[in-house]
Amino acid sequence: MNTGGGGGGRRMATNINGVRQNAQNNSKKFISSWRRLKQDYMMIMKDPVPYVTVAPLQNDILEWHYVIRGPENTVYNGGIYHGKLKFPIEYPFRPPSIYMITPSGRFKTNTRLCLSFSDFHPDSWNPTWSLSTILTGLLSFMLEEHNAVGSLQASDSVRRIYAKKSLQFNLNDATFVELFPDIADEIECELERIKTLEAANQKNINKNNNDKSSKDSTNNNGSNERQSEYDRFNRFVWSCVYNLIALFIVILFAYIVQWVLSEYNQ
Repeated sequence: MNTGGGGGGRRMATNINGVRQNAQNNSKKFISSWRRLKQDYMMIMKDPVPYVTVAPLQNDILEWHYVIRGPENTVYNGGIYHGKLKFPIEYPFRPPSIYMITPSGRFKTNTRLCLSFSDFHPDSWNPTWSLSTILTGLLSFMLEEHNAVGSLQASDSVRRIYAKKSLQFNLNDATFVELFPDIADEIECELERIKTLEAANQKNINKNNNDKSSKDSTNNNGSNERQSEYDRFNRFVWSCVYNLIALFIVILFAYIVQWVLSEYNQ
């Protein structure tokens, strides 16, 4: 009995030691990944990726959120696209999973993206790649037309529509507003500018329509006046014609009477 109890105690102690060892290993991995991500972030702050901003989630250092601004001369111009990277505790020895949150017409939303530098392809991952490498590759893939799991092939017109809608979409995302307050303020200013511009354009359209209606009304009135003058002139002409005909008939009748009387007297 005591022997069995001792064996069970040893097994329990071994299990506890194993759990403790795993916890220590995970703690070391977490610290290692945290240090590497911190280093990556310092590098990206020193040498930013064009069109890209990135920030870690406040309560999870392994989840980073990014914002891509649509480059000029592309169908994404004017759009702002929010997504996230979820790093494994083994980073940089294993790649992150990559997601796009804002609809773009290029990627499915909230879906793991199959990219050569994502967790879909751990065998092709290079530990020397950094946060900057990942974001640069993501932007490059977005601007190309390669097909992959999680990608879309929407038309250019659809992507331009998504670009316009992306501003309000992101403002409705509490995480976006919390992590990127400066960009959120910028979006609010841009939406207000667009609203003011659209109101001014609508005012001009209404004014032009009113001016056109007024002009058409004036033209119609002028046309009606000319028509009335034409009708009055026609009535005057025909009145003169009728009077001349009547006068001619009277003269003719008088001439006939005179002729008859002269013949009778003879």
